Amino acid sequence: MAVVRPPVPHVAMRPLWRCRNCGREWPCQPAKLALLVEYRGNRTALLVYLGTLMQEAASQLTQLNPDRHADLADRFVAWARARG
Repeated sequence: MAVVRPPVPHVAMRPLWRCRNCGREWPCQPAKLALLVEYRGNRTALLVYLGTLMQEAASQLTQLNPDRHADLADRFVAWARARG
């Protein structure tokens, strides 16, 4: 009999900021879709949440690799801005 495991959500694995499910940089595409659904109708709250996570990620990633100064704005916030 096969053991059925619950699905692993597409959440950030800290301090690496990679997806716990697919291993891609977080937020991965499935995480973005889930966040858009969760924050539907409240884009401002989504952007505040992502901005807070971006600051946390910047701090943790800098501690892991002080020589790398990545701009995380595109990765964390730009995709979630309202389309005009």
